[in-house]
Amino acid sequence: MQRRERTRHLIELGGLVQKAGLVELTGDDRAVLYGAFLSLAAMLQAGERNDTLALWRRTGKRAFESDQARW
Repeated sequence: MQRRERTRHLIELGGLVQKAGLVELTGDDRAVLYGAFLSLAAMLQAGERNDTLALWRRTGKRAFESDQARW
């Protein structure tokens, strides 16, 4: 991935963290956020990875669609 593409990708990921309300819910505590991300990664490494991803994908798609319907 080229530098500009990577930068854009990282900015988009940060936007998703903000959009999900995680910044406010954690008091903008980066250690808490990082710990949460590590927990998510551990969940995906153990157990039903495909089922978990499918659930999260459905939830995310519905949220995106709901956001688009408001605009």
